[in-house]
Amino acid sequence: MSTLVVSPPMLTMRGVLLVKPFRRLWLGQMVSLLGDFIALFAVQVAVVFRMHGTARDMTRVMIAFLLPAVFLGPVAGVFVDRWNPRRTMILSDVTRAALILLLAFAWKRWHIYAVCFMLSSVSSFFAPAQSVTVPLLVKREGLVAASGLMQQTMQVVRIASPAAASALVGWFGERACYYADSLTFVFSAAMLTTLAYHRPAPVAGRGTRAIWGELSQGVRFILGHPKFSFVILWMTAGTFAMGCFGALVSVFVRDVLHSDAYLFGAIGSLIGAGTILGAAITTRVAARIRREAASPYMISAGLSGVGASVALLAAFHNKSMALACAVGIGLSVAVLMVAATALLQGETPAEMRGRVSSSSLALVSTAQAGSMVFAGGWAMRFGVVNLFYASAALLFAVALGGVWRLRRTL
Repeated sequence: MSTLVVSPPMLTMRGVLLVKPFRRLWLGQMVSLLGDFIALFAVQVAVVFRMHGTARDMTRVMIAFLLPAVFLGPVAGVFVDRWNPRRTMILSDVTRAALILLLAFAWKRWHIYAVCFMLSSVSSFFAPAQSVTVPLLVKREGLVAASGLMQQTMQVVRIASPAAASALVGWFGERACYYADSLTFVFSAAMLTTLAYHRPAPVAGRGTRAIWGELSQGVRFILGHPKFSFVILWMTAGTFAMGCFGALVSVFVRDVLHSDAYLFGAIGSLIGAGTILGAAITTRVAARIRREAASPYMISAGLSGVGASVALLAAFHNKSMALACAVGIGLSVAVLMVAATALLQGETPAEMRGRVSSSSLALVSTAQAGSMVFAGGWAMRFGVVNLFYASAALLFAVALGGVWRLRRTL
């Protein structure tokens, strides 16, 4: 006689916050994220206003942040799988607390590019180490809620940080933002020192050949796993389409909607608000769906939602539709990112989480950089509206392909 196995109920955001170690990790990241956004605001002030930089100069800042994730990230994941993740995160925070102070003394644009590159290089170790840590602190049924909470926190901080950064710059100058960010890294490191969890020490070979062997093992796992390969394809396609949208939405507002910076700002704020709401909705919906199928189908739904919102934005050239579509984009992005993160963390073998996380981040960063480089040229050749349609078509195609593949694997 067979025994019916009932999966434990999925946790809510409130439930995961009751897990004290995760709450400390979340608190440290919330403070650190606030510092990062404040420092980024100060960098923009320095490049654009103090150094009289151009849009190309700001693009170079973003490229300096993205390059380490693309090229160093996959290799960093190999070492993260070998090292103690808590110590890796603490050392990363302490190192970034020192590096960020260099921006206070940057007087040329290339100084800022160099520091941003170094900061991102160190962050390439922190991000996969955090991906390794979260499943050690939270049970599998709480990963969707944990991911949703992290997404909500990022958007709340993103919305609140401009006011805090403006006040700091206005009262004390841009250097105060870098000093504040340095303190937030120290606070995050202090929170991490309070964590205690067990992770079996992996057996790892020595030498360059062993490192490349482990890296290729992680890549083969991603490409050979039908669900993982499509999840990362989903995330990459979604990032590319959103990157094209983000790079050109200001032009769309100016040239197609014939509006001003206020509407542009409102669209950005509503995308953030939609993401906050979407993260909360995602955790509730996930609790009502069979756990094994929840994340993959929610990813497809998120991609389809982003595609539909971008297509409607391109089809109806009016302000009200633009604002409604901004909320829709935020909701859908939250569903996509929360579900994808939870699936990758929950189903990746413990000994490979660093490699899988860093490799997926490298692909997503590549898509983001590609959209920044090519979106402008494509828009000039085919038009902003047609590029939005093409982005929506890409999202629909990947979502439908994913659903077809899921029916064969689940």
